[in-house]
Amino acid sequence: MTSAARRRLVLAAPVWLLAVGGCADIVMPDYRRPVTPDKASWRRQSGPPVSAAETISPDWWRKFGDPFLDQLVNMASAGNADLKILAARILVANTGIDEARAGALPTADLGAAVSIDKNTGQRTTKQFSAGAAVNWEADVWGKVEKGVQAQGAQYNASEADWRAGYLTMISDVSTTYFQIMQFDEQIDQQRRTLEKNQQILGTLEAMVASGLLANTRVLQQRAELNRLSNDLLELHRLRDIAENALGTLLGVGAGEFRVPPGRLQQRVQLPTVPAGLPSQLLKRRPDIVAAEYRVLEAYDLVGQAKLAQLPSISLTGRGGTSSFALTDLLRAFTLNILPSINIPLLDPGVKAHVKTTEAQARVAEATYRKTVMVAFEDVENALVNLDAHRKQRLELTRQIGNLQTVAAQVEGQLREGLVSQLDVFESQRSLLAAQQALLLNHQQILSDTVTFYKALGGGWPDVVVGDAGR
Repeated sequence: MTSAARRRLVLAAPVWLLAVGGCADIVMPDYRRPVTPDKASWRRQSGPPVSAAETISPDWWRKFGDPFLDQLVNMASAGNADLKILAARILVANTGIDEARAGALPTADLGAAVSIDKNTGQRTTKQFSAGAAVNWEADVWGKVEKGVQAQGAQYNASEADWRAGYLTMISDVSTTYFQIMQFDEQIDQQRRTLEKNQQILGTLEAMVASGLLANTRVLQQRAELNRLSNDLLELHRLRDIAENALGTLLGVGAGEFRVPPGRLQQRVQLPTVPAGLPSQLLKRRPDIVAAEYRVLEAYDLVGQAKLAQLPSISLTGRGGTSSFALTDLLRAFTLNILPSINIPLLDPGVKAHVKTTEAQARVAEATYRKTVMVAFEDVENALVNLDAHRKQRLELTRQIGNLQTVAAQVEGQLREGLVSQLDVFESQRSLLAAQQALLLNHQQILSDTVTFYKALGGGWPDVVVGDAGR
């Protein structure tokens, strides 16, 4: 029976409603997505608008141009523990649909018994019996179907949770891998910085031996070497921790997975973020889809609770046989069929449950609105970070160009005897510091890009939330 037919049946049966007391509210409006603030465009986006399909592809991580990252994503897709948990929850929700459907099916019980009586001075008597009972409650008003729809919404929400978890997993794998590559390049730069500072120390010690410099300057340089050595040890520690975290993301025991050393700026490209992104892209975000499905689930549960206020019609059939001799057990049968109507006139728990589900629906709606607002913030923050870090990259590139020119000029002045070797080392040290800042900026832009793709839903297709088709 369709929902429209049931609604006509309800409207055509005032006798039933009067039996309930005339005060049961069973009207359920059509489901509508909760109202949220509109977002026409992004503050730091310009250019002609493009379609959602032209912006982010489902395999967006390939835009970084690193085959090893592709391998890591494949490994994590197969072994990530969080994804397996989310997949198991999908199975739980799927079996819950079958359990909800079972509410509309008849139930049957079969039993057998033997009764033994013994009185003083009398013989022992035995009585054998067997019987069966069948009970079926007709889903006249669609209460069971509403429960099935609610469970279906929970199933779809669980699937969206898995997609959100998959997107988070790829984001975590990518950013962790980028950090490892950054640490490798920082370690290499730090070693070169140590070498330059060691050379500076040698020059200072020679100057002290010649009486040209106080020993205090040598001690200061040795302290600087101590600091740089400590920073190098810290970089090794951070790399090992990041590698352990990556192993866990891949489903491999910490310490069992090794990432070959590499250089971030050589292995990972900086992809171009498209302009003119439509705000409708947020409809692809799995967490928003999951939140809306939970609103729909709460809506269906309210409908089920309201329908529970209406009379229920059930049919009970019982049949059995009994005999004092086991061989005569199947010679006679009794059969009883009992139709019944249950009218919940004085059940305060039914109306209280309606209020509970309505309150839970308001929580689901508020959660959905918050999820949408957080999504707006995520995208705007990602765009702000990308814009700022790209501008900083231009300044750092110019700074490195200037420092390279300075280093070349100082080396030329050294050949002419105008400066000392110490000046050369100092100019090279400044250049290395700027190159380290550019490396950090490269990693920041990569992470910003990952966050941006994640904030916009990671290329998942649009989803229209509703009860139809389940």
